[in-house]
Amino acid sequence: MSEAASAQVTLANSTALLPSLGPLLHEWLPRQRWFAGKGRPITAFSLVSATEILPVDSAAVDTGPGLLHLLVRAHQPTMPDQPPADCYQLLLGVRSALPPRLAPALIGHVTDGPLAGRAVYEGLHDRRLAALLLERLRTPGGLGALRFGRGAEPIPAALTPRVLDTEQSNSSLVYGDSYILKIFRRVFPGTNPDLELPLALSRQGCGRVPAPVAWFEAATPERLTLGVLQPFLRGAEDGWQLALRALAAGDDFTHEAHALGRATAEVHTALAAALPTPSLRRSQTDELAAAMVQRLEAAAHAVPALVPYVPGLRAAFDAVTALGRRGGGRPTQRVHGDLHLGQTLRGTDGFWSLIDFEGEPARPLPERRSPQPPVRDIAGMLRSFDYAARSHRPWNAAWAARCRTAYCDGYAKAAGVDPRDEPELLRAHETDKAVYEVLYEARHRPDWLPVPMAAIHRLAADAD
Repeated sequence: MSEAASAQVTLANSTALLPSLGPLLHEWLPRQRWFAGKGRPITAFSLVSATEILPVDSAAVDTGPGLLHLLVRAHQPTMPDQPPADCYQLLLGVRSALPPRLAPALIGHVTDGPLAGRAVYEGLHDRRLAALLLERLRTPGGLGALRFGRGAEPIPAALTPRVLDTEQSNSSLVYGDSYILKIFRRVFPGTNPDLELPLALSRQGCGRVPAPVAWFEAATPERLTLGVLQPFLRGAEDGWQLALRALAAGDDFTHEAHALGRATAEVHTALAAALPTPSLRRSQTDELAAAMVQRLEAAAHAVPALVPYVPGLRAAFDAVTALGRRGGGRPTQRVHGDLHLGQTLRGTDGFWSLIDFEGEPARPLPERRSPQPPVRDIAGMLRSFDYAARSHRPWNAAWAARCRTAYCDGYAKAAGVDPRDEPELLRAHETDKAVYEVLYEARHRPDWLPVPMAAIHRLAADAD
């Protein structure tokens, strides 16, 4: 066995590794934007896997960096809607001395264990280490617990990496202006929809979603999707910023909303052709409505401002139950799951693409991978138009109404099915989304609470 291979086995399997990193992670991990357990103390860490992507030579102090890949569970007090131990993906750079340019990425200095005396830092900010990730993706195969896969398209070498600062629940690296690598920070057992669905769409020839070029996973007892490399849409602008710019300039946005409806319909049509489309049975309809009612009651308990609206809002969910009792199981299919203006990109040629098929990260992965009524995506986009209009002063309700109509018109023309023909399902999903928004804004952005509360007032009044 070579010296480098020996160091890899010793470090990756060292029982002292995680205990020595624990004090640093206790301080650093809760400060990260993608850490889901904010507000709850970390009681312990447990190691799922450790792999040296670039071996750390513990005998030499003047060598270059090492890159250590960890999957770590952060144990926290149990909450009703949260797991006790989320699993996080960490890519740690290790150096004997940290260059000044990497000082902002410092996690801390290890005092004992196999990395004693070394500086540990966020490895993605080190261009040498970020470039190494691309090299691993260019040459598929296994490395420790990691498995690297690639499509048929060759990937050029020596592309300069840079970190994007716009991600919230994940991290992204852009290589040159050619590719973007999304790295999932909080990982779940099973194939992530952000890999599964774009692969399925590419097999259908759907050009509305950038096709995965390469990916990497963990071969732990359960399969974990860790990252996806896709083409970078150079010069593209996201729909949210475009909508805000149109509002600020007093410009109409209905042409773009209509085009977005068409893009959504094309993606839905391709997903329905690629993956199963089971019918929504009566029992499943009852479960769907019951889950919405449960979320409403929990939100009203947490946000008292919702309480007066509960009867009117619940009527939307009761209508779904009544719909199921009338029979005629409606088709479900795989959907985007978290569609809004910020998940869309318009290219320099005006062509709209949909991105980020991960679904709502807070929901369990099996739920995100389950077939849903297509109107769930429609409702998400309708709420996004409302959010954009409400973020503008003065509130431009007419702008939102025109965009909502144009979006549904565009969808209906491309899909041959009008989402407004299922008013009970559409209203229920929009109501459920608004309830979620109220809870989110009350917890994280109280100044934004009037935005979803205005929708709550409208949706509750629709029951009268």
